[in-house]
Amino acid sequence: MNGYLMLERQWTPGEDLFAESFSPESPYGVVFEDDGQTAYFYAVEKDTEGTGLRVLDALHIRETGGEDAEPLDPAQKPSRLQIVWSRDWMKCALVIDGLCHALFDFIAHGGYNINEFPPPNELWTQGDRKLTMELMQKLF
Repeated sequence: MNGYLMLERQWTPGEDLFAESFSPESPYGVVFEDDGQTAYFYAVEKDTEGTGLRVLDALHIRETGGEDAEPLDPAQKPSRLQIVWSRDWMKCALVIDGLCHALFDFIAHGGYNINEFPPPNELWTQGDRKLTMELMQKLF
């Protein structure tokens, strides 16, 4: 992946984590949040005053709690979570343990992830959500 590593930290899925990264050249940013049960990656935009954020899109990353999820393994090792921005600061990827799990393209208003969930919203992503190797190579 060709770009700028803007955030890197340890993360154990199912443990609370809030991590954010913003482009220094645009009003766009991303937020990763794991509330202990569900993890999402959000595309956000700063308002014109720079005091608030508007969520543009949300991409599901994983379930770690609830009826349908597997129970947490107390011996689970932490994962390496990275947020990487493209050289033009208009694309941003979420990389976990070396694998890209989600990608936002702020120019094309596209949000892509492995499990294609949730469906595209009316505000931002209008097309296919499928994250493929071809798409990653094209955008990064």
